[in-house]
Amino acid sequence: MKLNINGKSVDVTADPDMPLLWALRDVLGLSGTKFGCGAGFCGACTVQLDGEPVRGCQTPVSAVGTAKITTIEGLSASAWGRKLQDAWVALDVPQCGYCQAGQLLAAEALLRTTPKPTDADIDAAMSGNICRCATYTRIRAAIKQAAAA
Repeated sequence: MKLNINGKSVDVTADPDMPLLWALRDVLGLSGTKFGCGAGFCGACTVQLDGEPVRGCQTPVSAVGTAKITTIEGLSASAWGRKLQDAWVALDVPQCGYCQAGQLLAAEALLRTTPKPTDADIDAAMSGNICRCATYTRIRAAIKQAAAA
């Protein structure tokens, strides 16, 4: 099947029931998307389909169809993505960094639809992305910094 990943058409040979996460990581070598819980609860595997955050571990590759997939490797193509990455670095957001790809993709989707988010907007958009290091305060600050840039 053909997938549109980070703006490029890519041929993928995979079982249609394979989770998108494994097609990205194991078949295509895009290892920025992380495996966390495997049940869609933690958000480490978050990617975007047509700009909407989805859990890669719960999305069968056959369900993607013609949707545009954005992974952490393609985030810098977005103006919001670049602003977020700059803010993440400036505020030293990650500790272990494992959840950060999912956090950034969820934050980019938020800013694209809500350019000046309130704390409640941020909390709602980011609620499904768990950070075991508890850097939530810095994540919120980085989103606000990116929104102000």
